[in-house]
Parts: sequence; C-alpha cells; structure tokens
Amino acid sequence: MKLVTILKREYTTRVMKKSFIIMTILMPIIFAALMVLPAIIVLASDKMADKQNIAVIDETEIFTGKFKETYATAFIYKNDSDVEEMKKLIDEGVFDAVLHIPATTMNVPVNARLYSKDKIPMSTTANITTMMEKELEHQKLMALGIDPEIVKSTRTTVNVATIRIDEEEEHESFDDLSAGLGLISGLIIYTVIFIFGGMVVKGIVEEKNNRIVEIMMSSVKPFEMMMGKILGIALVGLTQFAIWIILTAVLYFIFSIFTVAPAVMGNGELVQQMAGDASTQEIITSVNDVVSSINFPAIITGFFIFFIGGYFLYAAMFAAIGSISDSEADNQQFSIVVSAPLIICIIMFGSIINMPDGNLALWLSMIPFTSPIVMMMRIPFGVPYWQVAVSAAILFATFVLITWMSAKIYRTGILMYGKKLTWKELWKWIRK
Repeated sequence: MKLVTILKREYTTRVMKKSFIIMTILMPIIFAALMVLPAIIVLASDKMADKQNIAVIDETEIFTGKFKETYATAFIYKNDSDVEEMKKLIDEGVFDAVLHIPATTMNVPVNARLYSKDKIPMSTTANITTMMEKELEHQKLMALGIDPEIVKSTRTTVNVATIRIDEEEEHESFDDLSAGLGLISGLIIYTVIFIFGGMVVKGIVEEKNNRIVEIMMSSVKPFEMMMGKILGIALVGLTQFAIWIILTAVLYFIFSIFTVAPAVMGNGELVQQMAGDASTQEIITSVNDVVSSINFPAIITGFFIFFIGGYFLYAAMFAAIGSISDSEADNQQFSIVVSAPLIICIIMFGSIINMPDGNLALWLSMIPFTSPIVMMMRIPFGVPYWQVAVSAAILFATFVLITWMSAKIYRTGILMYGKKLTWKELWKWIRK
C-alpha cells in the first residue's frame, strides 16, 4: 500500500509540472509539422519560384540547342554576342545569368563560366554540368565511330531481391527498411533510458539534499521508496509517449487535410497525370509489398517488452547511483560506467545491422545490459521467437537481481552525506 502511495506521489508530481505539460503538447506539434513541412515547402516553392533565364554563349557550338529547358530554368542562345555586353544585361534584369563556354585549342571544352548577380541554385549548376558531360561523351563516341545508342543499350540496372525462406513460405525482405526500423527502435529505447533514468537519479539526489528522504524513511521502507520512484517515472514516460503518438497522428491528419491535400487537388495537371499514369498502380502494389514484408506485430510487441525491461533494469541501477551521490560530478562518474553498454550498442550499430544473425549480434542480444537495444535492431530482420523469449527472460531475471542489489545499496547510501564512496565499499554493502 505504501508502494502505491509513493508511486502516486511521483506520478502526480511530475505530470502536473509545467515542463511536462508544455513538452507533451509541443512535441506532437513539432513532429507533425516536420512530417508535413517538406511537402508544403515543395508545393510552395513550385508556385513561388520564378523561372530563371540563362543566356548561353557557346563559342564551340557543340552545346547549341542541347541544354533542355526545365521548370526552373530557360536557356537562350546568344552565341554571337559579346560576353561583357551580356553581363550588363544581368544588371538590367534581362537575364539572371550568362553561361560562357569558351573555345579551346583542342575544341573540347572542359571549363565553362556562369556569371550571375544573385546566387544560382546548386541544382541548376549541377544540371548544366551533367548536360555538358553527356554531350561531350556523345561527341567522343561519335568521333571514335561508336554508336552512342549501342553504349546506352549496354547499361543495365541490376536488382538483387533478398528472399527469406521459413518453414511455411518464401517472402521477399527489404533490408534497408528493416535496418531503418531497427535503428529507430534502438535509438528510441536508448534515448528513453537516458532521459527517464536521469530523472530517477535527479529526483533521488534532490530529495536527499533537501533532507525530504529522512522524513519519508521514517514511515516507508527503502525498497518501497525506490520502486515507487522507478514505477512512477515509468508511468510518466508511458503516459507521455501515448499522448505523443495520439496527438501526432491527429495533428498530422489535420495538417494533411488543410495544407497538402488542397494544394495537390488544386493542381489539376498533377492530379490528371497521376490518374492517367499506368505506373501508379504498380507503385501502390510495391508499397503494399514493402509494408506486408514487415512483421509489425512482432516489432511492436518486442518494443514494449524490451522498452519496459530495459528501463526497469537501468532505472534500478540509476536509483542506486542517486542514493550514493551528493553532486552532479558523482552522478556522471558512476553513470558513465553504468551506461557504457548502451553506448557500445550504438557504436556497433553497423556491424549488428550488417549481420543481424551473426554471433556478435546474437550474444549482444542475450546479454541483458545490451539486449534492449540490440534485440530491437534484430527483430525487423526476423528473429526466431525462442531467441526473443530467452533474451526477454534473461533481461527480466537480471532486473530482479539488480533491483535486489540496488535496494541494498539504496538502503545504506540514501542516508549518507559527504562521503566519497569506492566500488569496494559498494560491494561490501551488497554482501552485507
């Protein structure tokens, strides 16, 4: 009963803070805006951008008529004009830029000059460079008596599909998507453990320095107080995550309806092109294949199991750190040692994703101090359920053991002030 009282106190105290309320409301708005903003910017830029007029002085006449007009750039050929005179037209606003391609001794230009008053977009410069390179390649092949179309026909795109074989059926896997999901899941758990684990340490240190803990210890057992704080902060985190997910989905839906959808529907040409495009159905089918290849129930279930298990395991250790710390310096000293396995997981992300079924990934997903992150990196690729079950069992068994050890440290350390502790003394407290 006292454990529930401590839990309620931790939960209500943190949920009613202004910082919690502000971040809970602000973060979904930011997330939804970040998802919708790129589409809005693209649509707005297409409407607002003025087409740039570029005068081309091609002394070689190799590129005359070869530059293709785009939605953002128009090319006007002025081969007989003087470069200096054309520069003056830039100041007068007749042209936005002048592209000068000088003649060379070998008549094979490798340099060109683009004069402008304002900044020319990098995409325009890259487009000009690409068109010149392709035309020169074409001219060289013709000079050697080689038909460019034959060379073009030899270029082949190879697509290697990875097919996973299980006991029931064969199905195509999309490793890039699996790697992205694994990285995102692992980073979320990594971030949550640090944020809410830090909250556990900070809360305990504040109560210890304010001597509030001395009053509480007169009526509550140390273990109950420690677990009440861990569970209370865990509920705060779960509450915030649930609100973030719901509000982000709702706001994204609202933003899409009132911003992107009207802009797209208002562009009749785009809608007509999409409706008449025969490849639209193929794209939809491809997207469905990609989505169906991911085992979302396994990912979601695994995320909650290892999210909760990882938080509880590290929160218990952070609680012990808070009980023996009197300052921020002490917190950092012990926290670095405790959080080292998590940092190693992030550093070794490339090796784990490259071989999710390898020995390194397998053993790191079984070690309880690294399994919350590594197992979540592996699950999107498809992991045997027995491995997930064994890893989760080891994780929660270790949590029970660490909680028992942390409680012994907490019981002694919470009432100690101003004494520098060593790892040897901590081990004596655990053995006592």
